[in-house]
Amino acid sequence: MKFLYSILFLIFLFFSYAIYEQLNKPSQKVKRVPCQNQTTTFEKIENKEYIKKAQELFYLNNYKLKSSIEYSKYMKSNLKDSFTLKIFEQKVNNILLKYIKQSKNSNLENILIKAHLYENDKEDKGKKNKKAKLYAGYFILEFIYKNKSLYKIQIDYINTDLSDLEKRITCAINSFLLIK
Repeated sequence: MKFLYSILFLIFLFFSYAIYEQLNKPSQKVKRVPCQNQTTTFEKIENKEYIKKAQELFYLNNYKLKSSIEYSKYMKSNLKDSFTLKIFEQKVNNILLKYIKQSKNSNLENILIKAHLYENDKEDKGKKNKKAKLYAGYFILEFIYKNKSLYKIQIDYINTDLSDLEKRITCAINSFLLIK
């Protein structure tokens, strides 16, 4: 009988420890950079090998910006008449330039920065749930070096007037620059 109690006690300890570990595991919702917690954010560090080099080139103003906008198709766009690709590109560039430490060096290669703005199309029948309709859109920033994607981040913006977009762009840049 003592043997049975010992076995049961060991099983109890095993499950207790497993439950303790699960309860004390760090939350997956805590993001790498604090600003990422302000709204839904997804990031992917795809190629750490060249991150430091890309960060250096960025600080030296050796980047090319390629931007795009995808306006809503099924609902009337809040942006199409007032927020053009030129305005978007200028906004992103102005924020990028705040980080530059030197003037461009034409002897160095460039990194490619892709910026994409997506307006949430709330009347799209493909939306899976009500949560998918809560945000105004999202912003994607991707850093590419030697034709390899190094880092990509997607951040939702909430306000249809884009008043929070500058914060989201700044967060995306900081997220890239804080990769170690």
